[in-house]
Amino acid sequence: MNKPTRRSRGTVTIEDVARAAGVSAMTVSRVINGGKNVRESTRASVLEAVNRLNYTPNTAARNLAAGEATHIGLLYANPSAAYLSLFLIGALEAARRAGCHLVIESCESEDGGEQAELIRRFVTSDVEGVILPPPLSESQPIMAELRQMGIPFVTVAMGVPDHDNPNIKIDDFTAAAEITRHLLSLGHRRLGMIKGHPNHIASHDRERGFLAALAEYGVAAEEATIEQGYFTYRSGLTAAERLLARAEPPTAIFAANDDMAAATISVAHRRGLTVPGDLSVVGFDDTSLATSVWPELTTVRQPISSMAASALELLLVDIRARRGGGRSEVNEKVLEHELVLRESAGPPSVSWQSRGRLQAPAASAGQRA
Repeated sequence: MNKPTRRSRGTVTIEDVARAAGVSAMTVSRVINGGKNVRESTRASVLEAVNRLNYTPNTAARNLAAGEATHIGLLYANPSAAYLSLFLIGALEAARRAGCHLVIESCESEDGGEQAELIRRFVTSDVEGVILPPPLSESQPIMAELRQMGIPFVTVAMGVPDHDNPNIKIDDFTAAAEITRHLLSLGHRRLGMIKGHPNHIASHDRERGFLAALAEYGVAAEEATIEQGYFTYRSGLTAAERLLARAEPPTAIFAANDDMAAATISVAHRRGLTVPGDLSVVGFDDTSLATSVWPELTTVRQPISSMAASALELLLVDIRARRGGGRSEVNEKVLEHELVLRESAGPPSVSWQSRGRLQAPAASAGQRA
């Protein structure tokens, strides 16, 4: 009896089909997945080889092949190395699972013309779609250029999403309000905030959440002290120095990201203050910095890696839908955040409590009824 061949055992591979048709495995992948950039004569040759060899790819192999034919671009300019690290880990893991190629490029310029020129050069590397994490998710020149070239993209943490393109975010307003309420529930009434970059919509959402929580507890906005930060450690140092140099410094500071919160703790230590004994400090993101400082940060956990992975997955769905002449139906995906309580926040000292107004939050309309 003849020994069964590999083909008779039903284990024909995509490489077998490619050799029989005289094309690359990537071209076979494009034909199988309905790609448009294939000549009709080539498509016919591939389909003939598929039928002749009785090639039947399973779902996993078909998805992998589709991913291998896809180059996804990721353009970044985030000032927080800790945030960027988590984002890249999530994107790279998702790309590995999907079998697609991730092309990564930095964009340090804030000039619109330079950003548009960079994206034109970027997409010449066979990039079929682009992921835009913050702050580039709000760059109108980049998005306009991508639209003009017909390149699909997904934004991350875009405060006001473009309904023509998918967006991944958390509810920054609600998250900021929650962590501010935590400080208020501990008894703090003299609160300070270091807000994020003024050009980022998330910065404004977090500031609005901070002020909304103050209003719930009957604390007037003018009783809070707010300093400008830029999501960098250095800007956090400068803003924290200004807050703590006041005649009546805050008893608690909410920094709009972990980098600036870590800087605030550093300034407090330099001034001989204990955290949280003399000053409570909270952050936002829950990056590696949150557990690298002492004391460890109470913060909002933003699922940064999951946001990156979701962005890549949504982009692949959109790209494949466009290959078939359609579009993705997902416009926005809001992921869950989490308040993470650690050691950097506690009740104000007795001397501060005696100066503050410790009143309960205002009753809601439902409670008053």
